[in-house]
Amino acid sequence: MSFEKLQIIEPILRALKNEGYTKPTPIQEQAIPILLQRKDLLGCAQTGTGKTAAFAIPILQLLHDDEKFVKGPHGIKALVLTPTRELAIQIGESFAAYGKHLRIRHAVIFGGVSQKAQTDALRAGVDILIATPGRLLDLMAQKYVHLQHLKLFVLDEADRMLDMGFIHDVKKVIAKLPAKRQTLFFSATMPPEIQVLANTILVNPSKVEVTPVSSTVDAIRQAVYFVEKKDKSKLLSHLLEDRSVNSALVFTRTKHGADKVAKTLNASGIKAEAIHGNKSQNARQRALSNFKARQTRVLVATDIAARGIDVDNLSHVINFELPNVPETYVHRIGRTGRAGASGIALSFCDAEEKEFLRDIHKLIAKTIPVVGDHPYPMSNTSIAHPQAQQKQASGGRSNGQRPFNRNGNRKGFGSNKPSNNRHRTQ
Repeated sequence: MSFEKLQIIEPILRALKNEGYTKPTPIQEQAIPILLQRKDLLGCAQTGTGKTAAFAIPILQLLHDDEKFVKGPHGIKALVLTPTRELAIQIGESFAAYGKHLRIRHAVIFGGVSQKAQTDALRAGVDILIATPGRLLDLMAQKYVHLQHLKLFVLDEADRMLDMGFIHDVKKVIAKLPAKRQTLFFSATMPPEIQVLANTILVNPSKVEVTPVSSTVDAIRQAVYFVEKKDKSKLLSHLLEDRSVNSALVFTRTKHGADKVAKTLNASGIKAEAIHGNKSQNARQRALSNFKARQTRVLVATDIAARGIDVDNLSHVINFELPNVPETYVHRIGRTGRAGASGIALSFCDAEEKEFLRDIHKLIAKTIPVVGDHPYPMSNTSIAHPQAQQKQASGGRSNGQRPFNRNGNRKGFGSNKPSNNRHRTQ
């Protein structure tokens, strides 16, 4: 299947070719024809599946093709509501890339920065608005945002909105939208509260579900290290001595923890930066830009980065601390293994986190292989090496054969290499 066969207009096809897109991902292949027919859509897809392009491409085409877009009243025609500023910025970049040959204007608004540049853009005229809920409600209250001419509404990462406590703000925004509109609803998981919300805002929706809910991508090779909490920093530095770990996104549960890990790595000569909610927007964007440009080898992040960070050919995700919400594990490791590339996800588990690991195993319906041969093993071997996990890790071989080397690669695989396929999901 090619993008041409999806009846996409030439200016967008030209932009996609310029971005290196060769063929649509499964969610794009299924969602784009539905949306071009102006139907509501319920999309359930894990991170890294190309979801942004699945809604951005048809929105651009619908606005371009709609005669009312040219002749009708001035105002916002499409609204994309998303939970984090990083994801909002990324979505804005996608609209800019796909719509570079179209005369369609977009703006991105989010909190944590001065509103002046955002209100200036709104005054100049915007066709597509990408927003986080809090700043959107604020600017609506100040009369900078008017949604009476809205034709398309996208609620992105709905389950993340719930996790972050934004669901009431989302409902306030929805109450202000025109009743007659096309609605696109995307969520990686479908807890009951999200299903109820979907049922209230969608009209006879088509459903697209491209992967099992809360599954992990097969291209990601996973491993767990049982280690004492006090030894985690030493184990991390040990793994990063291997230069085949060319880029690593390291997750902690707390902001203080992220800063501490970054400081420890820098002290040991490994260039690292931290990104979390207490950092200014400029600092966060600078750290992310440095990481994408490979000027910084390690980015240490809290779960604000679990969704919305798209880094080409990210080789490793390392869970310095396991998340206490198992779905978060799926979103974290989904930062690697994207767009046909392979990826490696390593997790550190101390005695207090064994319950978190058990919940993760239950969610993903598989047991993560254990790497037992490392310099900082957990002293309580009954916790560190459950029999079932050892069997899984060894793949039925004798314990003398290690399936992973020190950085978590299966023997014979070598270091993580990006695929030759240049197609990147957004």
